[in-house]
Amino acid sequence: MAASRKLASFRLPPLPTVGELIKLYNLRAEKQLSQNFLLDLKLTDKIVRQAGSLRDAHVCEVGPGPGGLTRSIVNAGAADVLVVEKDTRFIPGLKLLSEAAPGRLRIVHGDILTYRMDRGFPETISKPWEGDPPNLHVIGNLPFSVSTPLIIKWLENIANRTGPFIYGRTRLTLTFQKEVAERLTASTGSKQRSRLSIMAQYLCTVRNCFTIPGRAFVPKPEVDVGVVHFTPLVQSQIQQPFKLVEKVVRNIFQFRRKHCHKGVEKLFPEACRLELTQEMMQKADVDPTLRPTDLTIPQFRALVDAYAHFCTHEPSLLSYEFREELRLKHLARQRNKPVDTFMDKPTGTPPNPH
Repeated sequence: MAASRKLASFRLPPLPTVGELIKLYNLRAEKQLSQNFLLDLKLTDKIVRQAGSLRDAHVCEVGPGPGGLTRSIVNAGAADVLVVEKDTRFIPGLKLLSEAAPGRLRIVHGDILTYRMDRGFPETISKPWEGDPPNLHVIGNLPFSVSTPLIIKWLENIANRTGPFIYGRTRLTLTFQKEVAERLTASTGSKQRSRLSIMAQYLCTVRNCFTIPGRAFVPKPEVDVGVVHFTPLVQSQIQQPFKLVEKVVRNIFQFRRKHCHKGVEKLFPEACRLELTQEMMQKADVDPTLRPTDLTIPQFRALVDAYAHFCTHEPSLLSYEFREELRLKHLARQRNKPVDTFMDKPTGTPPNPH
């Protein structure tokens, strides 16, 4: 216990400020990497507090850059901080931090999109999925260019219990452009409601913590930044494979201002489109004239389950993409010959879902 208290009360020794480190190593934020530095330690402390208690915790920080957020994580009492940084220019400053907190800061020079986080921490920290979350947190001030693909990757990891979620229901505290943060947390009927809202909320409890004004960053981005906290649900609200859920949600939201049946139609080949769309809407018991933003997650669940039923009886539907059908028809017109667009089925023969 004494060692634990000592660890929790650890403070970094006097170090150059983050601003001084940036000057010392001549670090400039790269516009093409959408980098923006957060130098105000009061704000980095505030971000870290949204993660909950970090006492004796394991933490993976994504893209630490000059290390402002890293300092706040260490000062919050984390026992083991793993930072994953792609940009070599930041490694010397991070090594300085590592030397100031011996045995507590590990540096990985790599890309978070490909880094195997499931190998980054000891198996002993794992907790059963049905139990409390493990004492492991993922925290990051994400570059805008990587934030959306990264959260989609992690949502798929949650669905499959892979990556950081091999240890259990690992919590995430991340920054996004304010608009993306609003989409992630948008409620039914909100004009911000989007594909991202459904994909995040069917798998997690998602909380929009607070907004950081753009002027707090160096250089100042054109947008404000939202801090979002994710806790994976014990049981996801849609019990179907992630890619199948994503396909249905993506198709429905491509016509966000139209009735939802317009997007559902594009899940099916033209030859049997109207018949199967009508059957799917009836099977899901969803009003076809609702707009995508007005659909609840239980309604999306019903639509995804209905589509999964069709795919069970006609597996080729899984790989069907209407844009590919359009492309093939366009090629056929150019070559002036017909084309069979629905796998091995004769044109005009609808799949039998029964």
